[in-house]
Amino acid sequence: MLGLGQAGGRLVLSLEKVAINLADPRAEREREGGLESKPVVAGGPDAYFARLPLAAIVRILKRHRIPAAISLSAGVYVCNSVMYSALHVLRRRATPVGFIHLPYETAQAAHHRAVASMSLATMTEGVEIALQAIAGALQR
Repeated sequence: MLGLGQAGGRLVLSLEKVAINLADPRAEREREGGLESKPVVAGGPDAYFARLPLAAIVRILKRHRIPAAISLSAGVYVCNSVMYSALHVLRRRATPVGFIHLPYETAQAAHHRAVASMSLATMTEGVEIALQAIAGALQR
């Protein structure tokens, strides 16, 4: 399971390493550290780690000249909740689970001029390469 979400302001494809058991229903609070946060899953563990070959995926993406990096925080909003919930539900299965945050698409830059963006073609290629790397890791 590979979740995708947008994180305006990110410069690269951000492969999330950790999902935390916190959710803040108000996006503007995320940059303040989740002041109004509640657990994603009551009684669940504090965090889960992605179950993807993150370093290998980043290396492959960089070989293809696609800007990518490992991120240590999926935040405390919807994307983190999706990643945490998927890892929680699939915790007893050997299913690869992770999440990639995407920058703004180039056309969105007109509305967010001071923020980085990436072409849809580059993001699509990056996600396809990540999926191929995940599939290759499963075959080993």
